[in-house]
Amino acid sequence: MILATACGQTLPESLAEMRVYSERIANQVPAGTFAMPVSALRYEPQVDLQTRNLGEAQSDITIRGGVFESVGIKLGGLSLSDPQTGHYLAEIPVAPEMLTSPQIITGSELALETNNATSGAVVYGWRPIESRGNLAMAAGQGQFASASFYQGFVANSPVFGARLRGDVAWAHSSSDGQIPFSDHDFDRVNVRFQLVAARSQTDLFTGYQAKRFGWLNLYTPFNSPESENLQTLLVALNHRVHFSASDFIEASAFYRRNKDDYAYNRFAPLGPIHPFQHTTWLSGAALAGHKSLGDFAVQFRGEFLADELESTSLTFGRYHTRNMAKLAAAAEKSWDMGNGGRINAKLGGTVDRSNRVQTAWSPVAELARTWSKQGLTRVFFSYSGSSQLPSYTALNSNPSAGLFRGNSALARQKARNFELGFAGALGGWSGQAAMFFRKDDDLVDWTYRRGVTARAANTVDVDTTGFELVARRSWSHADVVLGYTVLTKDANYRGAVVDASFYALNYARHRLTAAVIYRFDREWELRLDNTARLQADNPLRMIGGDETLNSALGIIFKPHQLRGVSIALRADNLWSSNYQDVPAVPAAPRQVSVGLTYGW
Repeated sequence: MILATACGQTLPESLAEMRVYSERIANQVPAGTFAMPVSALRYEPQVDLQTRNLGEAQSDITIRGGVFESVGIKLGGLSLSDPQTGHYLAEIPVAPEMLTSPQIITGSELALETNNATSGAVVYGWRPIESRGNLAMAAGQGQFASASFYQGFVANSPVFGARLRGDVAWAHSSSDGQIPFSDHDFDRVNVRFQLVAARSQTDLFTGYQAKRFGWLNLYTPFNSPESENLQTLLVALNHRVHFSASDFIEASAFYRRNKDDYAYNRFAPLGPIHPFQHTTWLSGAALAGHKSLGDFAVQFRGEFLADELESTSLTFGRYHTRNMAKLAAAAEKSWDMGNGGRINAKLGGTVDRSNRVQTAWSPVAELARTWSKQGLTRVFFSYSGSSQLPSYTALNSNPSAGLFRGNSALARQKARNFELGFAGALGGWSGQAAMFFRKDDDLVDWTYRRGVTARAANTVDVDTTGFELVARRSWSHADVVLGYTVLTKDANYRGAVVDASFYALNYARHRLTAAVIYRFDREWELRLDNTARLQADNPLRMIGGDETLNSALGIIFKPHQLRGVSIALRADNLWSSNYQDVPAVPAAPRQVSVGLTYGW
């Protein structure tokens, strides 16, 4: 099996039956539950995941120092988000077997290819279905037990010149937890139909996921046994036609419903109405494409989203429904520089409209130089603008009482991004690097003020400067992926009294990731993911300090006599670090489990 990396290098994957969800991390499956799309982001070099309990229980996705609500998810041709709060952005009820490896986009790509995101987006594609399947089971500390099943089908005869395919997936996980009030109970079920022709792929997907989990200080720092009960339904239709390696047209539509029942004290009598019960609906459609005309090309995208909120507590804002529309287009011109090299210029813009806030116009420009020889293969500079609307939790929470203080006057958030990037290969290494500056205006942050027990939604203007590097090398027995990010921030809360920030100023000044896969022989393999960080000072972080090393270990045994069988010993938080990803939220303890997988 050959895998294509994000840097363009290919490498052999020794365990053909092993599920591979991302080529930039070593451990594909967590030690404490079944794999979810967010699992592949735990040690992703370009993503800083901030978790509560398990990463698969609740995770805030951040990219390049952004906050959890400034990131987007792109699934096929559509943009996913969570209208209630970015805390539920990662609630994607899709088995990773159905998705391609996640790619991280920023800058001009973000502006032209997604909606309602300003710092970056995680992009998943629909994986072509093959006639293969797997069954996995695992057990471990805290009475943890999980099982998952996946099966793909391919019809023998074509239908109207296309091949009909389908796949199904099911997964369950439960645990009592290793510390009080840290239990979980997860279920997911998926069905997908796919029609594949010579130049097209159509996917019709339905997925449902139910998650119940608890955690002390899940969202508040008052030593309360909090809990969440989440139920997510997603229906998606995606049709993509390829005309050449770069030219395509893609049409998508989706419906997402997310129910959230949050309990500040899971043991308190709730009565007939739960105090924090919310349901959001999000639906949308998108049309995008790229067309080459000799040395010219045109890229375009149009997308429409509509959302609605029903809540027992988020009732203090001005509205509970809205729509958003985005149009993006860019023209490209390229010049042949000889010897396979080219110069490419891109110029365009975007317009974001909504029935609730003002319209935003943003420019997009990029200039790139490519080479075909070993060494430096691409250099580019880009400038782009993007915008985003606040979530309903920020808009509709009570502004003067309760645990979370909202602000119904919050405006459209805007960002401007400058980026200078490089890509190349040297001495067996391949990689990419970027220097960037992002200026966020009216970014929504949740802040703390002394003497006030609740956190409040405040706007902040933030200038973020950073450098990012991802490098990879493969040998006959080993693969290594390294990542490094350095960030600095300058924040202005414009007169608001803010003593600490839970999110905008909760960032790693230095972050180093290292994924290592070592193959001892055909049967034994060691997988190790690592993240070392030096975090910016934050007075809300009482335990764990600002420096930490977090690792995940996997020891894989594939008996030669039992084809398709693999046995794995896994450990998350290997060094049992007590570092708090989110200030005041306790870290999850080390989790060890043993798993058995049979693939066919």
